[in-house]
Amino acid sequence: SIPLRRTLVVQGGLPYPEGVAAAEVLKVGSPGADESAEAVRENRSGLFVVIGSAIASAFFAFLASARVFAAETTAFLRLPAALGGGATGVGFSMQFALLGAGHLIGLAVGLTQLFGLVLAWLIFVPILTSPEFAAWAVAHGVPSIAGTLPAGAPAEELAMTVWAREVRFIGAGVIGVAALWTLAKLAKPLAAGLASAISAQARRAHGETLELAEQDMPIKLVGLISVAALVGIAVLLAVFAQGTALAGSTPLLVVGGLIYVVVIGFAVAAICGYMAGLIGSSNSPVSGVGILAIIIASLLMLGVMAVAGVPADPSIIAFALIVTAVVFAVAVISNDNLQDLKTGQLVEATPWRQQTALLVGVVAGALVIPFVLDMMNQAFGFEGGPPAIVQGSQTLAAPQATLISALAKGVISGELRWDLIGVGALVGVGVIILDVVLRRATKDKIKLPPLAAGIGVYLPAAVTTMLVVGAVCGWAYDRWIATTRFAEVGRRMGVLLASGLIVGESLFGVFTAAVIVSTRNEAPFALLPKDAAWPAMWAGLIAFAVLTFALYSWIRSRSAKV
Repeated sequence: SIPLRRTLVVQGGLPYPEGVAAAEVLKVGSPGADESAEAVRENRSGLFVVIGSAIASAFFAFLASARVFAAETTAFLRLPAALGGGATGVGFSMQFALLGAGHLIGLAVGLTQLFGLVLAWLIFVPILTSPEFAAWAVAHGVPSIAGTLPAGAPAEELAMTVWAREVRFIGAGVIGVAALWTLAKLAKPLAAGLASAISAQARRAHGETLELAEQDMPIKLVGLISVAALVGIAVLLAVFAQGTALAGSTPLLVVGGLIYVVVIGFAVAAICGYMAGLIGSSNSPVSGVGILAIIIASLLMLGVMAVAGVPADPSIIAFALIVTAVVFAVAVISNDNLQDLKTGQLVEATPWRQQTALLVGVVAGALVIPFVLDMMNQAFGFEGGPPAIVQGSQTLAAPQATLISALAKGVISGELRWDLIGVGALVGVGVIILDVVLRRATKDKIKLPPLAAGIGVYLPAAVTTMLVVGAVCGWAYDRWIATTRFAEVGRRMGVLLASGLIVGESLFGVFTAAVIVSTRNEAPFALLPKDAAWPAMWAGLIAFAVLTFALYSWIRSRSAKV
């Protein structure tokens, strides 16, 4: 992620919503000594906005956790026979963190995600759940999840099962093609960024003082740290292969695994860094990229089986998952680091100092996270793993991990739904063509970012819907204040509001997780029983809408007083 900074952060022109939000928070928290009285008032007011919105967001999250309000509102229905008789649904995840993220990503990306949502829930799900498609699938020998469910299955069960086990694979295909297209467009800038980093290192070696934006960690040091990390990965892979059917092929597996980590890891770092810049780290579909990574790893393992004559064995799947886990680590680190580096750029931090701190953060995370995961595994257990220590506790579903494991098994066994991924790839190509046409016809005024469209298909509908709502609210708020004298101040206050909403709910989420693990109670704040769903659903929807309007009205009023 260090050489990627120049391409994606400095030159990329990407919004990096959380990075921008964090920079705004730092600015209002650190007013300069030479600022005007108006700037001081704005900083003070902005700080109140961040704190106030964070408290409001956390309080609403607490009420949802207490079951006073529902955290999500969903509705499913079967379509009439004239429209195919399939099922579909709609949902709202009433999370102010998602509303804030939607405000920050902007209208263009939000509407593109809506386009993906429409593809998923008004086209793919209704078609794949229709009786006509089920009959056609049986006649042509095409697998159909809907055909395996009971004839009278509820609309929710039918729609959600088909979306999770079929439509998400289509979304993964869209994301895959969009990711490759993005990587192809980034190839030249990435090469230029790497060359720039090497050039900066050469100038530094000759005693030249570099500009602040050029002062990355020396590329030689980056290389040495990378080599040290690869040595550790090689040891991990070699140790893992021992005592399994793969032991005789350890050298081949270690070398192949390292090449895979370097090549796929760099591509994934660039793709995830780009997606983080486009829609934010919290919404970046890392698991969608991980789907592509596990498919590639599993195909390579099939090659190892053919070359080395290794028989089919569960250890082959496990090795593919271990290598992919390394790539996942690369993805999430790049996802967050580039967001942080954007913040640093906006507040004029020294890049190499920030990168050093990020390295410390990676090490700290590696020391802490395993213990947290082990504690959760003991308290709750993960689906498909050993049972929890506490009998009767709710097993953690870990749906993305379960899906990726199923993909690995599907590739190795030859049962993967390549047809669905292929459909998604074709849709992705269509979206890319449409985006190019729109950009050229409107001179970049209208865009359809292909990755955002794929994300709209892949992410849960309730999440995508709230991101779209947030994007529309942000656009409407900007239009509301556009003709006022305080328009610029108001826009900055809008960013701070979104920042506070993200921070408040996120901090409460961390606190809640700690309480759940320590008390081993899945609902430690619950005040109402689960059967109060419908009243809580409507109460939550109304309260969310009222509080949203109140918050935007509040920051407009504060902006007018600056």
